[in-house]
Amino acid sequence: MDAPFPAQLHSVVYGPVPSWRLGRSLGIDMVSQPQKTCSFDCAYCQLGRTRVHSAQRREFVPLSQLVEELEQLPSLELDYVTFSGTAEPTLAANLGEAIIAIKEHLSPPVAVLTNSSLMSDAAVRRDLLQADQVVAKLDAPTPELLSYINHPAPEITLDRILDGLHSFRDEYRGRLALQIMFYEANEHCAEALAALAREIHPDEIEVNTPLRPCAVKPLSPEAIAEIMRAFSGPPAISVYEASRPTVQPLDVAETLQRRPVAMITHRTVPTPSPPVRGADS
Repeated sequence: MDAPFPAQLHSVVYGPVPSWRLGRSLGIDMVSQPQKTCSFDCAYCQLGRTRVHSAQRREFVPLSQLVEELEQLPSLELDYVTFSGTAEPTLAANLGEAIIAIKEHLSPPVAVLTNSSLMSDAAVRRDLLQADQVVAKLDAPTPELLSYINHPAPEITLDRILDGLHSFRDEYRGRLALQIMFYEANEHCAEALAALAREIHPDEIEVNTPLRPCAVKPLSPEAIAEIMRAFSGPPAISVYEASRPTVQPLDVAETLQRRPVAMITHRTVPTPSPPVRGADS
């Protein structure tokens, strides 16, 4: 299923949204583009296919636009300010400056949700050191599954991702969470992924499954409970165990373009076959 991608995004700041791990989260999207731009093209992405498939960092949104929007914000009750949105946040070359700007204007802690694809880059790690929490993705224990599930840009390899995660763990003094998205393709990999997670030593492991509308089916609560048995060491929690707060977005349309409405249960998600990868990826 290829979700319609917005033709125009007018704001950098969106939400707040109800996050299952970060509570009332104000979103920051520093890669707002008319076409989905990402270093991955994940089979389960709620925003559909990646149209600009790149691992090259650049400035997409000027820092001045972010600051202007922050200065216009009303008073909000927030748990986190989170860099996420329509693409991989570390693609933004001004990510570090943007995190500093957030801290100058808002008091909640800052989180970054990353697919880990660029963490082998020392400059990316330096930017991420500014955040209070980093939630890093790791969905595949083999190069073959990385290609099938996440479809990375050509220069991104599993070895580079793992090297970057290990280096970042050594450098980072904030809270590092490792999030793993499970569905049919990697359901059998819980033990292997748990072993990799123990080597990285995150502060928390987040076991997820696609509950928003996308091209793959989520796993059932029973299947996720079985997967959770593989994880020991760092605290682990699953998406089915977590609760979400009630929030009112500042702009519903802008928020829904980044965060389509979550499904109520796994049985309501469409069930087409995984997308066939084309030459335009």
